[in-house]
Amino acid sequence: MTYMKKRFMTTAVAAVIAATVWAGGLMTNTNYHIAFDRMMARGASFDIDAAYSNPAGLAWGHEGFQLSLNFQKPWQRRDIQLTSPMQKQYEGVASAPIVPALFAAYKKDRWALSAMIGIVGSGGFVEYDEGVPMFNVVLAGMLAQKGITSDTYTLDSQMKGKQYIYGGQLNFTYRLLDCLSAAVGLRANYYDGYYRGHVKAFNHPLLGDLASLELDVDQRGWGFTPLVSVDYHNGPLTLTARYEFRTKIDVPNSTNTLSAGLGPKVIAMLQQMDPAGLQTIAQTLAAKTASYQDGEYTRYDMPALLSVAAGYAFSPKLRATVEYHFFDDTHAKMANDRQEKLTHGTNEFLAGIEGDLNDRWTLSWGIQRTDYGLSDDYQLNTSFACDSWSVGLGAAVNLTEKLRLNAGYFVTIYDNYTKQCNATRDGYNGEEIYSRTNHVIGLGLDWKF
Repeated sequence: MTYMKKRFMTTAVAAVIAATVWAGGLMTNTNYHIAFDRMMARGASFDIDAAYSNPAGLAWGHEGFQLSLNFQKPWQRRDIQLTSPMQKQYEGVASAPIVPALFAAYKKDRWALSAMIGIVGSGGFVEYDEGVPMFNVVLAGMLAQKGITSDTYTLDSQMKGKQYIYGGQLNFTYRLLDCLSAAVGLRANYYDGYYRGHVKAFNHPLLGDLASLELDVDQRGWGFTPLVSVDYHNGPLTLTARYEFRTKIDVPNSTNTLSAGLGPKVIAMLQQMDPAGLQTIAQTLAAKTASYQDGEYTRYDMPALLSVAAGYAFSPKLRATVEYHFFDDTHAKMANDRQEKLTHGTNEFLAGIEGDLNDRWTLSWGIQRTDYGLSDDYQLNTSFACDSWSVGLGAAVNLTEKLRLNAGYFVTIYDNYTKQCNATRDGYNGEEIYSRTNHVIGLGLDWKF
């Protein structure tokens, strides 16, 4: 019983700690304006969304003031299918409220000022009502080894978490030459998250409560991102580059609940049969929960981002853009140095096209491929990613000469990721299949004056 309890609680606490690693390049947001939803590749934009996607491009934008208010609604699922040692589907519901973003810009002659406020990282909530395999399977396996079958006790397990990184960005743009502009900017990022979970094995006819772990931690912190961008614009051709420096976000714990232990009858039994083993368990639990003690810090760095784009106007009414993003995730610090388990940073390839049907209507379409540097060592039940394709489409309509409505929808189609679990790393041998779905709809209003 001593080995079983020690192994289970060590694994369970480690799992909760791993559950906090959501932020970073793998969760960096790029869809703030509805123009992205309907076209994807916006790195060569001169419109108001350039306040994020191409600040230097505002040198060729609207003369005067611009404002834009955008609202998006995402739906997502994150499911885990356990194929062995048992067959079970763990369904994770990820949700977010309607997500707003605000853009503003003012241009006069050769210079422009612009700003953007939005959710720049993470931005959602996920909950597994029946827990996850890394809790349940390990516990059931350890109990079974001691002859305690699952029909002799009650298992109650749940995991949920929330992460938002709010950002406010300010840019200054200047046209250096007739065909060349540059911009510098700074973004303030505020991290707001929590992690709540428990796993309990109880109601055994002889031993009663077998083991339990409870976690309730709030985390909040700040980080700042310098940005630079350049834009070469000559006739129908536009070439751009934008670079965001790595953002250090070191977040302290505000711990409401943190407890892990054995049931009283189990403790009494170990005190009589194996007091040294009981002391070892206590030391192990103290070590494994140390990083979640009140006041301890966890890293949630946002990675450096390089974005390059090429836009071309085939005619005054038909425009296309191709774009590339590189997120340097392997150098963005994560809790427990998890970034070292990635094989490379994130690569994104985007393309989009838009055409004006007339002076009133514009239609657009775009596609994006996202390739993460995933590995079995990186993937966790509580924090996993899948490579994907995204397709967006939508329209813009000029309601008046100064007012434009944007509407867009995009769907993300994920590649399933199959992880081969092993007892040393995961607590059990078997296979897990990670899958996700994602849909976003959005409406926005641009105003020029």
